Amino acid sequence: MASIAIPQPLVRQPGRFALVWRYLRRNPSLSIGLFILLLLVLFTVIGLLVVDPKQAYPLSVRSRQPPSLQFPFGTDFFGRNLLAAMVVGMWQTALIGVLAGAIGTLIGVVLGFISAYFGGVVDTFIKGICQILTPIPIFLIQVIIAGSLDKRDVTIYTMALIVVLLAWMGPTLVIRSQVLSMKERQFVSVAKLSGVGDMGIIFREILPNLLPFIAAAFVTQVFAAVFAAFYLAVIGLGPLREPLLGNIVWAAQQQGAFFNGWWWWPLEPALAMVLILGSLALIIMGLDEFANPRVRRSE
Repeated sequence: MASIAIPQPLVRQPGRFALVWRYLRRNPSLSIGLFILLLLVLFTVIGLLVVDPKQAYPLSVRSRQPPSLQFPFGTDFFGRNLLAAMVVGMWQTALIGVLAGAIGTLIGVVLGFISAYFGGVVDTFIKGICQILTPIPIFLIQVIIAGSLDKRDVTIYTMALIVVLLAWMGPTLVIRSQVLSMKERQFVSVAKLSGVGDMGIIFREILPNLLPFIAAAFVTQVFAAVFAAFYLAVIGLGPLREPLLGNIVWAAQQQGAFFNGWWWWPLEPALAMVLILGSLALIIMGLDEFANPRVRRSE
């Protein structure tokens, strides 16, 4: 008798959205970090729509008013609505972080690829520069540069450039080590034997496999840039005309806010910075599993 073939049930592969949702469910640090960051983004976007940004600057409202229905976050000594100042300050702080993080990561990716892929004297030079500059305290260099500038010339874009001056070394070393490992793998050798040029191997073979590492490096650089912008502003080296979160804390310290009972003035920007840095730190922890197969858990 002829055997009867029993049809096998079709196994549907989960879609991309399902895979992302599954990954977020088993990665609580990334999920919580993204959730907090989403709330902060919504706070800023909605705030820019409903709050007058002009009230983020001095002499716009009654000064030293505690939190109330009219001023939910209160006002400060200089007559700024702290809700408007927080909304504008968070947007400006995020802009500094994203600009500095993007520029630093881009420079690091370019230098890392050039150093690792082409090697030789170029690799020795780039690696040597990074090894020389890495031990130098970045905070000290940033304070010296920011302190040497005229306070009237300091803007949020100047702050981003100050932060990014030494922000490319970390991504350069990370990408360099990954490219050194990647270019020795079999698929790169097959591409070379197939006649693919150097640019084709870099952009079509190696770069797509390094996107998780680049994403993790970018978030790390944003975290470092936001933190640097905050502590430079807290010690009075930021753009004093702008309501950066660090500037609000610095002004509160200068006026003795806690001693005068204006507790809401320094407390609110400090809590905002804790939320921003905490969310970025959780996202970095979550991306570490995505970028590092050694610590990746199975489905």
